[in-house]
Amino acid sequence: MNKKQCGAKPSRNNLETYSKSKNWQDSKFQNLEETTMSVNIQNLPKLLYKQFCEKQGRIPEESLEIIPFDKEGFLKSSNSTKFIWYGHSAILMRIEEKSMLIDPMLGCNAAPISPFPIKRFSENTLNIIDSFPEIDVVLISHDHYDHLDYDSIVKLIPKVKQFYVALGVARHLIKWGVPETAIIEFDWWDSKKIEDTEITFTPTRHFSGRGISDRAKSLWGGWAFKTTNENIWFSGDGGYGNHFEKIGKELGPFDVAFMECGQYNENWQQIHMFPEESVQAAVDAKVNCIMAVHWAGFALAQHNWQEPVERFTKEASSINKRNIYPKLGELVDYKTHFNKVWWK
Repeated sequence: MNKKQCGAKPSRNNLETYSKSKNWQDSKFQNLEETTMSVNIQNLPKLLYKQFCEKQGRIPEESLEIIPFDKEGFLKSSNSTKFIWYGHSAILMRIEEKSMLIDPMLGCNAAPISPFPIKRFSENTLNIIDSFPEIDVVLISHDHYDHLDYDSIVKLIPKVKQFYVALGVARHLIKWGVPETAIIEFDWWDSKKIEDTEITFTPTRHFSGRGISDRAKSLWGGWAFKTTNENIWFSGDGGYGNHFEKIGKELGPFDVAFMECGQYNENWQQIHMFPEESVQAAVDAKVNCIMAVHWAGFALAQHNWQEPVERFTKEASSINKRNIYPKLGELVDYKTHFNKVWWK
C-alpha cells in the first residue's frame, strides 16, 4: 500500500477554516437533509463477502477497450462543448477553447488502502494522461478514492494550470505536491469565472473521507458550467433529494448533464441514486440531454456492471428524455451524438 494515497488529515488551521462554512456543524460538514446509511455490524460481513468474493456478472468478462485519445480532434475549434468519458466519473471536456478534466481517477484500483483491490475494468488507464494536452482546470467533486487518486494527480501536476476542488480537498493535493497557489476550494454555490465560462459548485447528498478519522471533514458536490451559449452540469455523487429542484431553479435549464448512476444499493440509497432516481433528478434540475456516469469503471456495489446504463436508458426512454451513451474514450459532441449499444 502507498500510504500517500491516504492524503492528509485536517490540521487545526484547516478545521478553523472549514468551521466558517454554513454547511459545517457539530465538527463536520452536513448534508442539506438528514442522511444515513443502513449498513450495520450485523450485515457488514455479508456485504463485504459479496463485494470481494461474489464477482459473477459484476465485472466484464474482458477488459473494456478505451478509444485512443484524438488530440487534434479534441483541440479543434468548435461552437459547442466536446467531451470524452473514461469510465466511472472521469470526463475530459473542451469548453470555450479551454480543457477541463473532472474527477480524473485514472488509476487501476479504487480501494488502494484495502487488502483486497477493486480493479478497474480497463487496463493501462494511467498512461492516457501522457497523451493529454495542457489542462486549464482539474475539478474534484470530493475526496473518495474512486474520484481522487494519488497516482493520477501526481501524473497530472505538470500538465495542469489550476485545480478547483471541494472545500477541504486542498490539503490532500498540497501533500501530494500541488502548489497551494494552484488550488481554489469551493463551498456549495461558490462560483468562479474563467473568461466566458462561469463554474459553480453545486450541493449533493453524500459524504467524504479517505480514512476512519476524516469522515465528513471535506465537502462533496457537483459542477455547473455556464457559457454564453451552453449550460452543462456534472451532478456529482449523491442520493436523491430536494437540492436537484433548487439547482434547476437557480442554474438551469441545462443543455446536457452527466448524472451519477451506478454503485447503488438499498443499504446506501440515501447517498447513491438508483438509475430511475438519476433520471428523475435530471428532470427536477431541468436537463434536456442526459448521460449516465459512475459506471463502467469499478464494481463498488453488488449489481451487474451493465445494469446502471440499461435501467437508466429504459427510464429515460419511458419519459422521452434524450439520453446518450458514448463509448469509453469516444470524442463526443452531445448535440449530434449517435448512440450505439457497445456494452453487449
